[in-house]
Amino acid sequence: MRKFAIGAALSGALALTALAAPAAHADTVVGDTTVSNVVVNGGKDVAIGTTNMVTFKVTFKASDPAGIASGQTYLYHGTWADPDAFWTQDSEDGTTCASGTTVTCTSTYTIVPEYDLHYNAFAGTWHIGAYAKAKDGDSAKKTNLGTFHVQRYSKLTVNASPEPVVKGRTITVTGKLTRANWEDHLYHGYTKQPVKLQFRKAGTSTYSTVKTVYTDSSGNLKTTVTASADGYWRYYFPGTTTTAAAKATGDFLDVK
Repeated sequence: MRKFAIGAALSGALALTALAAPAAHADTVVGDTTVSNVVVNGGKDVAIGTTNMVTFKVTFKASDPAGIASGQTYLYHGTWADPDAFWTQDSEDGTTCASGTTVTCTSTYTIVPEYDLHYNAFAGTWHIGAYAKAKDGDSAKKTNLGTFHVQRYSKLTVNASPEPVVKGRTITVTGKLTRANWEDHLYHGYTKQPVKLQFRKAGTSTYSTVKTVYTDSSGNLKTTVTASADGYWRYYFPGTTTTAAAKATGDFLDVK
């Protein structure tokens, strides 16, 4: 896949020099070609950890009476004129367009954190663009067809104790929320974040929120509740624009 990861410290001129044509130019339409309806990852955000490759698809609609010959997609963080991170894929590198006058073009991106994400500042809102070339030479390029989120992957743990416990007694539920750091490729505690403590009674399938607990300066969680019935305790983090949601695996507590 042809792609670029551009450091935030680069100047606008240097960043634009790195972009492949036709990416370096403003929006253009030649003839009656159109591009629209760009969708990243099926409409879901893209969560990326520290080492595992992440693969997702980008699709868009292209139309021209003469038929579509090729397509290209662009994903960038920052502004089009001066992006601090930029990924692109064209027809030579695997973007395919169906045959016809109004078609769907598909790009498959594979992101390797160590090579494609060097700064935590790249997390958050990214923009989407697309380009299509028609068989008669017409073309269209739009550089801001929507947005999506590239998020730092997160993890949650939970432990409810003591167990077993007598009904009506106090239990302590601990855990930790961590998230991927793209600069040192490790997981660190995510501090001062609201996390929901949830309970699922044995024999049921639905968790209910009992209270909201905030992580401390190391990402740790700790709270107390009253034991009322056998069941599973877990922490749930709903996520932010920069960090993916996470659910701890439920910890079963036997209540006597």
